[in-house]
Amino acid sequence: MIINFDNSATSYPKPKQVLRAVNYAVKKCGGNAGRGGHKLSMISSEQVYSTRETIANFFDALPENVVFTQNCTQSLNTAMFGILNKGDHVVISCLEHNSVSRPIYYLSKNNYITYSIFNVGSTDDETLQNFKMALRPNTRLVITTIASNVTGQILPFRSIGEVCQQEGICYIADGSQGSGILPISLKDDSINVLCTSGHKALYGSSSSGILISDGKYSIRPLMFGGTGSTSTQLEQPNFLPDSLESGTLNVVGIVSLNAGIRFISSIGMDRIFDHEKKLCDIFINGIKDIPNVIIYRNDVSNYLPIVSFNLDGVPSSELGEYLSNNGFCLRDGFHCSALAHRFLGTQNGTVRFSPSIFNTPKEVYALVTTLKTFDYNKKK
Repeated sequence: MIINFDNSATSYPKPKQVLRAVNYAVKKCGGNAGRGGHKLSMISSEQVYSTRETIANFFDALPENVVFTQNCTQSLNTAMFGILNKGDHVVISCLEHNSVSRPIYYLSKNNYITYSIFNVGSTDDETLQNFKMALRPNTRLVITTIASNVTGQILPFRSIGEVCQQEGICYIADGSQGSGILPISLKDDSINVLCTSGHKALYGSSSSGILISDGKYSIRPLMFGGTGSTSTQLEQPNFLPDSLESGTLNVVGIVSLNAGIRFISSIGMDRIFDHEKKLCDIFINGIKDIPNVIIYRNDVSNYLPIVSFNLDGVPSSELGEYLSNNGFCLRDGFHCSALAHRFLGTQNGTVRFSPSIFNTPKEVYALVTTLKTFDYNKKK
């Protein structure tokens, strides 16, 4: 039996509603959405637009500003490369995923932009102070994760958005971890562009991503090609979502997203968060007395239901392998987040525990028992 506690990478299992939706899409959505007026194309197009409406309602946006991508990385790259101009200054946090830090580093290395990194403090006030100190007169863009994919620490993204709005700076939020667990509103949270994955806490299938704009900032296309609109012109359409959706859409993934978000709405994000938090509390209370355990949390920060930990002196890869051999899937290593691990000082990475609504306390107790049987002295 395999028990998945790596839902921050990809949620598994998926809700039954999502499985049914995928099955429906494979069987019935045989046309190319937005390409043609025949019945097969229209069925796919209707499903795609229905998902745009569901996403727009969920994140407080307009359907026409919902852009489908293959993952959050593509969404972030599209937004960053499409908004930045030569000479701009960018501000990011010390907890960003490589899908933010690598493009920014690339642009800086090629003398296109400059950037600053601010440290995330234990308190929101400390984080906000560090953030404000990183701003410059030519700061054009601020990009932060809503919550760290390594530790789960939640950033004061709403306050950061308010500052950006006051200063006339575009704010891109990486919602890959927070979406589906925390309430996020483009309008109320002062987010100009929200980028998120669909296959994590939104419960969609793989290769489903979203970029949602509030329409305030123009985004140049990263790809050019067929959009199903203005097809007689050589110039790319200049309106959303067409301008950023070149090529055939992943209708199956899009339909799965619709079902995933409807599943979340039927249960309620509060209930999902409370259930997963309870599992994290059980886990922390179960392992905190293990000799040499290190839990990467503090008592004053706010966290998503994610727990990163190590056994001092044991490489995270060895502990992850041990757990895998005993039937538990946890993510070990560096979680594609070089900045975060440099900030934490975790040279060998960490092991990450991230449950979902489908996990049970019994499964967590079994994981704790397995960890307590790990022969620490043998590994020293």
